Amino acid sequence: MKKITIIALMLISSLGLFAQQKHGTAPLAKGDMQLNFVTGYTGYGMPLAVTFDYAVHKDITVGGTAGFYMYPYWGWYNMGLIFRGDYHWNYLMGIPSNIDFYTGARMGFLVGSTFDLDFGVQVGGRYYFNDKWGVNAEFIGSTNYGFNIGVSMKLK
Repeated sequence: MKKITIIALMLISSLGLFAQQKHGTAPLAKGDMQLNFVTGYTGYGMPLAVTFDYAVHKDITVGGTAGFYMYPYWGWYNMGLIFRGDYHWNYLMGIPSNIDFYTGARMGFLVGSTFDLDFGVQVGGRYYFNDKWGVNAEFIGSTNYGFNIGVSMKLK
């Protein structure tokens, strides 16, 4: 147990040093918000969803996803509400603000043809064309596996 604690402390310390050496720019400043309009493919079918992100820190956003998931071949449908939190790696990795790379965790539920709980993680990225609009792609690893693609709009 001591070895694990020592290794964890060394990793945390090295991340702090690494963060001081790189100077990226966060895509969202604390208090900024954005909407993402997405579709794609998931284990629950094709989503038509809106995701909301609120920056509680220059590197951290919290928010949620509200969506409609369709499996037209089998006639299934679900409505989903998923809460999420993401860590944005821009500052730590020295990435400019027009590119956004993030990882995060999610939890929520889907109801309709089935009732399912959704717990898992996501990894994604965005490219902003200007100060307001961008495109995004996200891979989901959870009970609701799959990917989303869409458009992002910053709310300022």
